[in-house]
Amino acid sequence: MSMAHILIVEDDPRVSDFLQRGLRAEGYGVQLARTGTEGLELARGGGHALLILDVMLPGMTGLDLCQSLRAEGVQVPVLMLTALSTIEDKVNGLKLGADDYLTKPFAFEELLARIEALLRRGREQRPKATSLQVADLVLDLERMQASRAGRPIALTAKELAFLELLMSAPGRLCSRERILSNVWGLHEDPLTNVVDVYVRRLRAKIDEGHPVALLKTVRGLGYRLDDSTV
Repeated sequence: MSMAHILIVEDDPRVSDFLQRGLRAEGYGVQLARTGTEGLELARGGGHALLILDVMLPGMTGLDLCQSLRAEGVQVPVLMLTALSTIEDKVNGLKLGADDYLTKPFAFEELLARIEALLRRGREQRPKATSLQVADLVLDLERMQASRAGRPIALTAKELAFLELLMSAPGRLCSRERILSNVWGLHEDPLTNVVDVYVRRLRAKIDEGHPVALLKTVRGLGYRLDDSTV
């Protein structure tokens, strides 16, 4: 099972560093954006189990960011961080689509409790998929068995975890950092070539012998899985 990946949108380096260190120590994968605009682009890319948004951000406020994502149909749980503690401020944020509010300063233990509650609520509300499919590639999540064009593909546990990560958001870029975090539990790139090795293995197993290659490299950025021809 992949660990939960959290996007933090926070411009204060003291707060963001504190959050990153603490959450990574708890086993979460973490991605950071410094502005609302950058956060919007990363959130659109998908793959996050939770968004932590500061209200006061340069370029686009956390409230505007939350409202934009909800308008686009993104339903990932959102936890807002704010120095504004009035009831009116919190009610306004909840109306714009936030799921919970935490007022600065806060105890890390309380943050963890809020995160765990939101993730639990999201799992309970989300219908459990029994399979993933991209073109003629199918991954049976109950049996953890992959097949393409009806032919079974023998994959190792890590290959299956890698493939599940890519197939969970078809067509969306998946960075090396996210792959290392979700599949291997590595929160920093230790100059390892393990991702490149597993990309070659997956390509050999899912693409060789088929007219359309599904696993694509986006040079310098990461990988995606789709049936496009570019």
